[in-house]
Amino acid sequence: MSDVPPQSYQAHRRIHPLYHLVTVPILSINVIVTIVLAVRNFSWLALWNVFVASALILLAVIVRVYATRNQDRVIRAEESARMWRVLPPELRPRIAELTASQMVALRFAPDEELAELTSAVLSGEVRGRTGIKQRIRNWREDRQRV
Repeated sequence: MSDVPPQSYQAHRRIHPLYHLVTVPILSINVIVTIVLAVRNFSWLALWNVFVASALILLAVIVRVYATRNQDRVIRAEESARMWRVLPPELRPRIAELTASQMVALRFAPDEELAELTSAVLSGEVRGRTGIKQRIRNWREDRQRV
């Protein structure tokens, strides 16, 4: 058996150690250090270093956002195909009404729960990613997201 615990609403968020525990802390500390140095020993070069340090942390955040948005697009395509296959005929034309955020959350719903949950989302009974994920009874794992 695997040492990885099963995913659930309570335990589905992923920490990427190299990004969350190494890169972001180092870049954050770098911004603080360059600001302190610029205040203590002002020079145009010190000020430039603050800008560069800030740009590096912004770059790290932007790269993460781009990767996540790209994954959202892939998930939307995959889930659209799955929904077309699994949902009853009366719900299929409404797949396009689902937002990318709703699709991303619905990916955790197993085929047996998908029609009921999709109907609840489309009727406005369930709102937001959190609400959708909390309604899922039998979690369908997705460990590929970074």
